[in-house]
Amino acid sequence: MTAAPPTDEGWFVLHDFRTVDWDAWRDAPDHERERAIEEGTQYLQRHEAVDDADEGDSGVFSVLGHKADLLVLHFRPTLDQLSRAERRFEATALASFTDQATSYVSVTEISGYSTPEYFEDPEAVDEGTRRYMEGKLTPSIPDDGYVSFYPMTKRRGETYNWYDLDLEERADLMASHAETGKGYAGRINQVIASSVGFDDHEWGVTLFSDDPTDIKDIVYDMRFDDVSSKYSDFGEFYVGRRFPPADLGAYLAGESVPTGDSEESGSHAHGEGTDTHGDEHAHGDTDDGHGSDESDDSDDDIRTELADLDIYAGQPHGEDVYATVLYSEADTDELFSEVEGLRGNFDHYDTHVKTAVYEARGRDRNAVVSIWDTASAAETAAGFLSELPGVVSRAGEESGFGTMGMFYTVKPDYREEFHDTFDTVGEVLEGMEGHQDTDLLVNVEDENDMFISSQWDARENAMAFFRSEEFGETVEWGRDVLADRPRHVFLA
Repeated sequence: MTAAPPTDEGWFVLHDFRTVDWDAWRDAPDHERERAIEEGTQYLQRHEAVDDADEGDSGVFSVLGHKADLLVLHFRPTLDQLSRAERRFEATALASFTDQATSYVSVTEISGYSTPEYFEDPEAVDEGTRRYMEGKLTPSIPDDGYVSFYPMTKRRGETYNWYDLDLEERADLMASHAETGKGYAGRINQVIASSVGFDDHEWGVTLFSDDPTDIKDIVYDMRFDDVSSKYSDFGEFYVGRRFPPADLGAYLAGESVPTGDSEESGSHAHGEGTDTHGDEHAHGDTDDGHGSDESDDSDDDIRTELADLDIYAGQPHGEDVYATVLYSEADTDELFSEVEGLRGNFDHYDTHVKTAVYEARGRDRNAVVSIWDTASAAETAAGFLSELPGVVSRAGEESGFGTMGMFYTVKPDYREEFHDTFDTVGEVLEGMEGHQDTDLLVNVEDENDMFISSQWDARENAMAFFRSEEFGETVEWGRDVLADRPRHVFLA
């Protein structure tokens, strides 16, 4: 008997596919259609806000083709909550104009094929890997874009039988399959959910992307992997586009959705305390995955106070972009080689701003900084970056109050002076109350591009430094040596 890999389960998933009785809809009097739109919109809004559970996510999609017209997708912590969500739809006036064309029930799952150490001792793996694995169990639905869903089963034929292979061979095949997937980092969000014992196939696969051709390409490329070509059978595919609940009336009227008129996009809730996607992973559009609305308010207060000191502190999330920062103790050349490969894939995506490796001065630590236009893209990238060699932590997860001064671009003639000044200021920091650690890191591709990471016990300690005479003098000096003003991003 071959060994089964260990698994861990997260949220339960319901794909509820609906067809609309268009003849009945056209023939219905206006007041019935208005009631159906009102009750349907309220149902969708309440479930996207997760009013029915402590955490989770929901979304509605228009579906192309004859197999269905609508997909209502739910993630919930329990199967009973999914059942209630399904039945509550049937209580709406909209339900009388629809039929459930099909449905699919599953539960998010991770297995020990790729990261067996996570199952052996979850606390022993690095924070980036643990966050990535746990994020797969509690996924979020991107606020906009396209979806593709399909079920699949591992083949049990006379020639190719997945379940006859030994564990090591299956793990190797899955690792090769994952390498193909990495080529779509930043372009595809993927949710894998097990349906063994729940539905007709063994897994349900849900792909999200801003570009539908990326969905086609990843499925096509993966078909050539042995794990697919020899050992997998697939069910029907469904493709659609997400739209906000407020556009339900426009959808039923035959208009293009999303209309772009709704203010709901990016505002739906995913439950309390779910600040990670993935990458995190984030379950809301609150920030870059490192905090909540409360921390956003705190950041704004800090920026205001710094502005009073005539110190530019950037916009929220670093000029309205989203930063993922991971620290690695791997060899710099080895790390850069891996990052360069991922960056080439990231560059295919319009929301990618920058990904770079910064090397610390005086200690064996590097920072991988990845900047994106959207929080969901940054969190997706974090999942891939967390698999880089030697990752030990992710910025924002340290204890205490963290600040980062990003993108200190120094005039070339002042580079060495900048280093010397940092060392002088570092001596001052060592004697300050509440200071934990501060690093100056240098972009391995541009020695004039600096990155400062600083950790404090509390915000008050960091602000005491910002108010100090030494910091004020440094700021004045920096006006002459910097090619551009620094941008500060705060992580609590």
